[in-house]
Amino acid sequence: MKFRTILIHVLLFIATFATCMMAGAQWAFKDFWEITNWIYGIEYATLVMIFLSFHEFGHYFAARMHGVDVTLPYYIPFPFTFTINFGTFGAVIKTRTPILSRKALFDIGVAGPLAGFVVCVLYLIYGLNNLPPIDFIYAIHPEYLLEHSGNIPTHGLHFGNTVLYSFLTILIDTSSGFLPPMNEIYHYPFLNVGWFGLFVTTLNMMPIGQLDGGHISYAMFGRKIQFKIAKITWWILMTIGFFAILSFARDFLSLQSDIKFVIILKDIFLPPLNLLYNLFPIAFQGWGGWLIWGLIAKFFIKLKHPRVEDESPIGTKRMIIGWISFVILFLSFSYSGIYIIE
Repeated sequence: MKFRTILIHVLLFIATFATCMMAGAQWAFKDFWEITNWIYGIEYATLVMIFLSFHEFGHYFAARMHGVDVTLPYYIPFPFTFTINFGTFGAVIKTRTPILSRKALFDIGVAGPLAGFVVCVLYLIYGLNNLPPIDFIYAIHPEYLLEHSGNIPTHGLHFGNTVLYSFLTILIDTSSGFLPPMNEIYHYPFLNVGWFGLFVTTLNMMPIGQLDGGHISYAMFGRKIQFKIAKITWWILMTIGFFAILSFARDFLSLQSDIKFVIILKDIFLPPLNLLYNLFPIAFQGWGGWLIWGLIAKFFIKLKHPRVEDESPIGTKRMIIGWISFVILFLSFSYSGIYIIE
């Protein structure tokens, strides 16, 4: 490997670690533009980079095992911390030679999500077993004591719950510390990165095109069935996103306004929106980002997976692992994503 290529990988790793430190400082409510405050983001950044590395090197070593020439991971920094930011857009590896068989495609596709998922589970288990007392939150938010009599407000940034996180909070005894609500877990690096890792795993495990889930679906069922599964998945994402738009419209039209055009819209659309909400309240709780991810999948990633040369079946053991990987998708999926309550 050329020195220049290695240098690019190293510099991207360093840059991504730096932007993750900035994000970690932001989650700690510190001025992330002040370099001396980056120390508050070291734990967060380390956890993120470990997760990304396990995921990407899972792909890397599986590819090498099958004789596929691949690059080292390209880590992607994301420095714009004035937004809701995790410090990175993830990481990618590039294949230099084609993947020739469904078995190789399966192994390469499934290795990353499995490795990353194990890391996330360990993060969450450790984080839930080592929760600090509620004074930790009061130190970050003294206004909770001064203005809310010690109660944790329900407004602000929320991470949507997942089946796995809910199960772990029931399974693990957290009575020695304070179990934070979903609008406070971003202050806890292990819980924050554990949730973020599950979120990334969900995005990658969608059985669409050349996403990891698309590789797995193609290897398990073949091209025709994979395409059908991808279309069903796409419509599910579109439906969740559509109702998220309706939810936004309902909230907007519920606001007081003296503008005549808005009043007309309110008279026309608010009654049926309220009726829909009363009939299907859970439909209005979905994340609008699933619509965006669905559009990205449709027009950039593409729904249909390209053919591989060797279409031989992958065998029973791999099929079992494949079904387990889709259970992981179910456990990791957050219907509500990331949202804000005013």
